Amino acid sequence: MFYFLQSLKTKNETLFYYGLLCLIFALFFLILTKISNTQVYNVSAWYKPFKFAFSTFLFAWTMAWFCAYLPNFNIQLFNWSTIFLLGFEIVYIAIQASRGQLSHFNLSTPMYSFLYSMMAIAATLVTLYTAYVALLFFTNDFPTLPNHYLWSIRLGLIIFVVFSFEGFVMGSKLTHTIGGADGGSGIPILNWSTKYGDPRVAHFIGMHAMQVLPLLSFHVLKNTKATIVLAVLYAFLAVFTLAKALKGKPLFKSNESNRELSE
Repeated sequence: MFYFLQSLKTKNETLFYYGLLCLIFALFFLILTKISNTQVYNVSAWYKPFKFAFSTFLFAWTMAWFCAYLPNFNIQLFNWSTIFLLGFEIVYIAIQASRGQLSHFNLSTPMYSFLYSMMAIAATLVTLYTAYVALLFFTNDFPTLPNHYLWSIRLGLIIFVVFSFEGFVMGSKLTHTIGGADGGSGIPILNWSTKYGDPRVAHFIGMHAMQVLPLLSFHVLKNTKATIVLAVLYAFLAVFTLAKALKGKPLFKSNESNRELSE
């Protein structure tokens, strides 16, 4: 782990410290879920900023590692675009959490509508920039990288981009629950619905392909065909959970939901 951290800092010191800052904020928000009484949809308001800060931490460190492989890449532009755009999201979500207000799907005032739109634009720009990075991994040669590892990066980035844009499924419906209202029973921390369909499951699975596939390919599979098969199965899992959510069915059912179905 120490070697990884030292290497990451050497590869991209800016995103290393930004990711570390996001991790610290994520831990702070997680502590607030235990000591603050502020709630949104009957759960601690601080779970959402925790999830976004932790996800940004993973994204920043992952992209810092990947982009170091790219030749003639303007890394400073990518760094500060990521910091500004994703930083804006975390700050706004945290401010709304502190007030017990929604950040996403909040169109209750012109200001909230504008800021929600700005978050959507920020997420879109980061995703498009990541898609460009994915394209560079297809159009450049990487003779020093094992072929299986290279394909895991390519496919992981593609799946990330696709399921990042899947967030528009929720945005178009102004809800993350299909078949019922937001705010029902959910699994701990992630709060995925245990009663209705929840597209956030597929969103989560797809967006973390960029970490899961390279790690398994490099350390476990060490084979190009096996990596491609894993990527296909992983993408199928994300699609399956999305299809299930769109039908209004939860991936994880609570005992309460099971009782209702049997009645």
